[in-house]
Amino acid sequence: MNATLEEARAALGRAAEQEEHVLSALPEPAGRSPGQRAAATAAVDAARDARCALLDAHAEEVYDELTAARTRRLRLAELAAAAANAFPGLVPGPDRLAREQARQQPDKEGHEIDQGIFFNRVLNAPRAGAHLLDTMLRPTPRALDLIEEFTRTGIADLGSVRVERRDGVARLTMCRDDCLNAEDNRQVEDMETAVDIALLDPGVEVGLLRGGEMSHHRYRGRRVFSAGINLKALHNGTISLVDFLLRRELGYIHKLLRGLLTDDGPAWRAQPRQKPWVAAVDTFAIGGGTQLLLVFDHVLAASDAYLSLPAAQEGIIPGAAALRLTRHTGPRPAREIILAGRRIPADEAQARGLIDEVHDPDNLDLAIERSLQRLRGPAVIANRRMLNFTEEPLDGFRRYMAEFALQQALRMYSTDVVTKVSRFSVASSPTSERPHT
Repeated sequence: MNATLEEARAALGRAAEQEEHVLSALPEPAGRSPGQRAAATAAVDAARDARCALLDAHAEEVYDELTAARTRRLRLAELAAAAANAFPGLVPGPDRLAREQARQQPDKEGHEIDQGIFFNRVLNAPRAGAHLLDTMLRPTPRALDLIEEFTRTGIADLGSVRVERRDGVARLTMCRDDCLNAEDNRQVEDMETAVDIALLDPGVEVGLLRGGEMSHHRYRGRRVFSAGINLKALHNGTISLVDFLLRRELGYIHKLLRGLLTDDGPAWRAQPRQKPWVAAVDTFAIGGGTQLLLVFDHVLAASDAYLSLPAAQEGIIPGAAALRLTRHTGPRPAREIILAGRRIPADEAQARGLIDEVHDPDNLDLAIERSLQRLRGPAVIANRRMLNFTEEPLDGFRRYMAEFALQQALRMYSTDVVTKVSRFSVASSPTSERPHT
């Protein structure tokens, strides 16, 4: 017979206290003997068994308590913080997270795995998971603060992303020339703000995403779309499960696909505010860059560009690519691309499932403008809504992300990933190695 929520909460508290007692008496993870590592593993496993027991029986109740019966909308980080406060030991609290974030990846305890367990169970709970997805489709406070000025000026410089409205087009330019647009927590924050602004602005009819010109010696003066995840940041311990890996998928990428939920208009017409999107690939779209292309309505690329998804070689999971890639390429090519890391030149026949148009670099600008014009039709939004509804039902995405939350958390702390990212030391440059993956 299942324990009540209060009984499960008490059992979790006892297991978490024992876990903390054991871990605090041990040296740092890298300095532990085999016997000490076994003791740590036993204590951590016992606490995780208690977390799973509570959530497997009471995930909906836990979520209802944290959100006042789904009347409060808590984004990912807010929900995790509320859970740490209301259910001590369920997920790491702010002090424990701060200690972890100050360490490089090989030196962490892996407490983010507990966040992976939490979001796995919450997203797998139908009512709670659906409510969380809706919450993450709401505009961010930062975007709401900036939208009035953007509507007036048509310009927003967010740091790693610039947004300019010109001729009814929101032109988003990724401009992290220090790392070839490799993504980290900062860029995910800026990208979600940029997407929100484009979707909120009534003067925007269509959005364009493109990489800016780089200053790196190997690509100086050339546009680059994206070098994927910032492996140097991953090694340094600053790639967050919640603020990067989950927020990226449930935040701006999901908004590119499904739009933005607002409270405008009558309740009977409540639906996400959508706009069509075009992506233009210069030089390469590696990893997360290729993942992005899977949610765009039209993709163009320079003939000398290439795509790749090297996540399996790096030991991690390429976001929602496993959910979306097969419908673009078919199942066998998708396995070759994801499992074997096959690089795809833009002008190769197999790229046709991922790229709609390939042009000589000198002709790409003109082709982009033609593509933007074609997506301005009055029925485009309604039809893209129905296409996306058919191709990726929301419930399937919810269940995929539930599994992703746990599996990606486990991968981040696996021995092979820690070993591979260790070559990206503080002194190394991700821009000198990642494009050759």
